Amino acid sequence: MVLKTDTGTFLDLEKTHSFVDVRSPGEFISGHIPGAVNISLFADDERALIGTLYHKQGREPALLKGLDIALPKVFHYLDELKKKARSDNVAIYCWRGGMRSEMMSEVFSRAGYHVTLLEGGYKAYRHYIRESFGRKAKIVVLGGYTGCGKTDILKELSMLGEQVIDLEYLASHKGSVFGALGQGPQPGNEQFENELYRIWAGMDFRRRIWLEDESRSIGKVALPPPVYDQISNNRLIEVILDKNQRINRLVSEYAGYDKDLLEDALFRIREGLGGDRYNLAIRALSESDFRMVAGTVLEYYDKAYRKAIEKRPNKNIISLELKGISPATHAKAILAVLKKSKDDGLSGL
Repeated sequence: MVLKTDTGTFLDLEKTHSFVDVRSPGEFISGHIPGAVNISLFADDERALIGTLYHKQGREPALLKGLDIALPKVFHYLDELKKKARSDNVAIYCWRGGMRSEMMSEVFSRAGYHVTLLEGGYKAYRHYIRESFGRKAKIVVLGGYTGCGKTDILKELSMLGEQVIDLEYLASHKGSVFGALGQGPQPGNEQFENELYRIWAGMDFRRRIWLEDESRSIGKVALPPPVYDQISNNRLIEVILDKNQRINRLVSEYAGYDKDLLEDALFRIREGLGGDRYNLAIRALSESDFRMVAGTVLEYYDKAYRKAIEKRPNKNIISLELKGISPATHAKAILAVLKKSKDDGLSGL
């Protein structure tokens, strides 16, 4: 027996069911429900062939061709499911919840699996999560100049029991032109949103949620507009750290990378730096004067940060000058400031 369910109920099955994406490998790579395994009914070229038949000759020839391709592979599908499924409970989806997922559901059900099918398929899932990002949350935004160690502070806040969503971790990028260094490949935009939703849905919306102050894009991926709007329209906790300490942090973080990679990053901001500062930074890099490079780059990023703050819709900002270099100490100082500020508009946090 095959059950059909809506997106919300389907996602609730994650702990008890194996999610199986039966779309083609190319579709799966572009974006899938986190945790799903791919058992493709059709390969990419087979899907393209069936799609062409459907548009040129109609549904029946396409269906017959699909059966002609799929039926000889039934034992392959079952073998793949046996390897990849955690239990006999299987939750299946395709693009629209149509022919592909119905065919696979029938195969798996007849083999003894308990199958649940997602109505509307991956398309319905995508609509559901994008709507969910519009849910009003008690966001606290952590901002500050480049080099203040905001990511490390967020990690410490998480260890102190705060709810934190690390957008840069999910994006595999630290935001600046140097942000790809030391990171893995960035996900596609769809998959970034899918992974973000998985974290977003697990938050307790009665409590505050910490996000770093980000631009619309982190590297090559873009924040969902509702999430970016919440970052822009909630109060900002702005941390301030001595510039020499920020330079020290950047040198420690980036000086070990290949100079060619650093030069490529500098080239991408050459216009913002201006000719003189760009040439100064390149010369300093060639001489391994990484402090000079970092200081020159900070001039550019500090200016960009101030412009962003001026354009920020919510001007309600708490500025906190950080002492020392310990992110743990900084996190505790931020929480102390928040506690003192509860009577000043932060009572909901």
